[in-house]
Amino acid sequence: MNIKFKLLWKVQLWKDQRGQDLIEYALLTAFVSLLVTAIMPGVVAGNISTILSKVASTMSQSASQS
Repeated sequence: MNIKFKLLWKVQLWKDQRGQDLIEYALLTAFVSLLVTAIMPGVVAGNISTILSKVASTMSQSASQS
């Protein structure tokens, strides 16, 4: 009985397609991000550095006010 239940659960899980769109969009977003990074590495790296600097500054200001 327990083996049949496990097998049935695995078959249902394999056929379940909920969340498939979310995975496809995530993969597409990752691919586009990698493509943009490969095409414009200097611009992207500069923007990321700027964003991280702003985040670090905001966090240090917040920590000093606490």
